[in-house]
Amino acid sequence: MAKGLFDRYIWLIDTIYRAGKITFEEINKRWLRTEMSNGEEIPLRTFHNHRKAIETMFDINIECNKRAGYYYYIENADDIDKDKIKKWLLNTFAINNLANESHRLKQRILFEDIPSGKQYLSSIIEAMLENRIIEITYQSYWKEEANTFTIEPFCVKVFKQRWYIIARSPYYDTIMIYALDRIQNLQVTDITFNYPSDFDPQSYFEFSFGIVVDEICNIDKIRIKVYGKKCQYIKALPLHHSQSEVETTKSYSIFEYLLKPTYDFCQELLSHGDEIEVLSPTSLKEQIKEIVKNMSRYITRIVFAYSIFVQSCLMKCTEVQHNYIVAKSFPATFHISTWWCHSY
Repeated sequence: MAKGLFDRYIWLIDTIYRAGKITFEEINKRWLRTEMSNGEEIPLRTFHNHRKAIETMFDINIECNKRAGYYYYIENADDIDKDKIKKWLLNTFAINNLANESHRLKQRILFEDIPSGKQYLSSIIEAMLENRIIEITYQSYWKEEANTFTIEPFCVKVFKQRWYIIARSPYYDTIMIYALDRIQNLQVTDITFNYPSDFDPQSYFEFSFGIVVDEICNIDKIRIKVYGKKCQYIKALPLHHSQSEVETTKSYSIFEYLLKPTYDFCQELLSHGDEIEVLSPTSLKEQIKEIVKNMSRYITRIVFAYSIFVQSCLMKCTEVQHNYIVAKSFPATFHISTWWCHSY
């Protein structure tokens, strides 16, 4: 399935969803305003084929009310509101489609340029529908050269605007996770596989943060103390679906989680700086302390090396140049570095 066809499906779902009810004639009027149309209407037979494909792929039923004037509507519209992935897909693709409808509007909608690999998404979904093996050429961050191999696609997941495919690797005989933006080439083969009946994507990630599933890491009850205005941020954007607020005061809130304290979760906590404090378990507190300690050592080494460089420059300068460098170029760094050197 071509990427353009996938975009068509999303456009149709979004157009009918936002309209509530809409005639086929009005759908075509709106379609002709898009760049995807190339000035051509959607034939009625093609429209009905799209309806069937949308029902199969997204489990979204586009029905027709013949008594009220042949209005089309989404039968299970409430399900879209409850499904976070469907809602995210619609919002993301719909904004892009709306921007393309008007050149003036296009300049006023700014997108973050993050590699997502979504050009492979339609092919992967097609492979999942038919349980077909995929051959990919993959460039890992940790290897110098790309490798070509086959995988059995189980599900896809989006995390921080990047798409990932969760698949069984026949070579390693285990479930692996691949970032779509690291795929250089993808081909859907004619070979089928048996999708395991005991694999449930929701359960697989239930106690994990983000995309990392660490089989060795144990599930733990985690408590963090959040200070100041950051409390409202964490309430509005929970770090994990298990989040619960167990204590609230004017100056802080305590949140509790049930998950695996993986490296990714530690990085997420650290990204909030001193506005978040780990209360328990002790093992996670020590892990965070060790990371901060290593960061401190690294920064200290940089400051020390930079101070030596600055002082060597100053020793070669005239008095006028010396004063200019101290006053204009390295005031804070120089004084901090000098203090550090003396104390060291």
